[in-house]
Parts: sequence; C-alpha cells; structure tokens
Amino acid sequence: MDPAPAERDPLPPSTPPAPTALPSVAARVVAFVVILLAGAAGGFIGYAFTDLQCQGDCTLQTGLGALVGAALAAGGTAVVTVLALRAMGEWRTIQAREAAAAEQPAPRPPRVR
Repeated sequence: MDPAPAERDPLPPSTPPAPTALPSVAARVVAFVVILLAGAAGGFIGYAFTDLQCQGDCTLQTGLGALVGAALAAGGTAVVTVLALRAMGEWRTIQAREAAAAEQPAPRPPRVR
C-alpha cells in the first residue's frame, strides 16, 4: 500500500537543500530600520522645507510637506535596500555554486588505447 502523502519524503536524504536568495533575518531587520530612519529624516526635511516657505497658520501645508518628504525618502531608500539585498542573495548563491563545483572531482580524460 502506498504511504500517506504526509509520510512521503519529497526529496531523498542525499539531496542537499537548494540555495536560497533570501537574505538573513538580521539583514532584513537592518533594512527595515534604515527605511524607517530615512522616512523620518525625509519627514523632517519636508516639514522644514514647507515651514520655511509658509507664513502664518500653515499646519496643513507643513503636515503635507512632512508626509510627502517621508514617503519619498522611505520609498527611495526601500528601492535601494531591496536591490542591495537581492545582490547579496545572488552573491551567496554564486558562491555556493562555485563551492559545490570545487568539491566535485575533476572529470577523468578518456582512455586512449
């Protein structure tokens, strides 16, 4: 009788796990914190820029300036961060492939009779 699907092992035990391009948890946490800090800095800059331009009661304008500045800074930083994390993942994948290729024995040349 065929074993239940939960009991079947999809990969044989000799198969090494496939390398993943997913960055480490620490790298993702650092990226998230950097995006938050960039958003805060952009918000402060947007607020200050709008506040310098306006006279009188400009609560709405300064708030919108802060919001737009924060969104632009966080969005730009997020794009750069994602590209950097993907590059790190690809680099690790390439290194793993090269290490696996180096571990395999060199092919033997054909015998000549």
